[in-house]
Amino acid sequence: MSQPNKKPWRMLSMAIAALLAISVLAACTKQAEESKVKEEPKDSSKVVVTYKGGTITENEFNQEISMMKFLYPEYGAMLASDQVREQIAKQEVVYKLLAEKADDKSKEQGAKEGTEQLEQYKKSVGDAKFKTFLTDQKLTEQGVKDYFTRVMTVINSETNKVTDDQLKQEFEKNKDQFTTATVRHVLINFQDPKTKKERKKEDALKLAKEVKAKLDGGADFATIAKKYSEDPGSASNGGLYENASVAQWVPAFKEAAEKQPINKIGDPVETEYGYHIIKVESRNEPTFDKLKDNEKAALKNKLAGESIQNFTEKDLANLDLKFNLPKVPATQEKSTTPGAGSTATPEGTTSGTTDTKAGTAKDGATTEGK
Repeated sequence: MSQPNKKPWRMLSMAIAALLAISVLAACTKQAEESKVKEEPKDSSKVVVTYKGGTITENEFNQEISMMKFLYPEYGAMLASDQVREQIAKQEVVYKLLAEKADDKSKEQGAKEGTEQLEQYKKSVGDAKFKTFLTDQKLTEQGVKDYFTRVMTVINSETNKVTDDQLKQEFEKNKDQFTTATVRHVLINFQDPKTKKERKKEDALKLAKEVKAKLDGGADFATIAKKYSEDPGSASNGGLYENASVAQWVPAFKEAAEKQPINKIGDPVETEYGYHIIKVESRNEPTFDKLKDNEKAALKNKLAGESIQNFTEKDLANLDLKFNLPKVPATQEKSTTPGAGSTATPEGTTSGTTDTKAGTAKDGATTEGK
């Protein structure tokens, strides 16, 4: 689709989803209590990872793999890769260490929010499917809860360390991510949408200039957009994108939305989609003191994610890791396992799991490629 959008910067609007997209943690499951209390069975499986300060057993590692299949079923085939499995083991070490180092406040928050994540997850897929998914991956509900708790403990531990100065610096570096604008535009595509034939750039530019001339002559923008615009995402709405995040747009369109004078019809702007005639109707550039709580929380989560990633990339090398990971069963090498219905992407998951700490940032417009 020819729209002026690119994938938006995800402001870690769901902390659990965003951090799981770049990191994973150990899932040490417990046996469910039956009619009478039993002592937790001892894990007698062999050690498959050693590092300064601890170990990972084969059972723990296999549980971690199962959690990945559970949360990201479409990545099942990748889990047969030795490189991917070693990376998962490394991240398992990272989360075990960081969770163990967390202060009591973070652990208390993690336990509370881990339970909330589990309940929201169950609600998103339904009890029947949730139980089926657990059975398929040989997981327990307590094990999934422990997993979410561990994640949220680490997230809380890292976000609680973020100072106001760090938050302000991060805001200044990413100020455009919080700028919104209301714009109208007319798009003349590099491909004729009716004939599907390619247009020469000079022909598209000629048409764009003709449209601009009509607008400069006083024609109503919404009427012109409905008649001439070839952007399926906005033409029927008079070319309008209202209160949209400028960060989601491709560079040239974004620059016009940020810098073009208000209510002035600009010269045609070229993007990969074609030529745009743009009118910026309003623009909001917030200051740090005007940020909403959910926006500050999103910034904190971003810094927390970077802190965890930095630990993974720099500190892990000093832990003297040694791996003896189990081989993938031949029957699983080319199979993918149905999971809990969450869709993992490089930006996060859309499993219905929401974070109570950081609100969801609105895109404000249809996003190309989503």
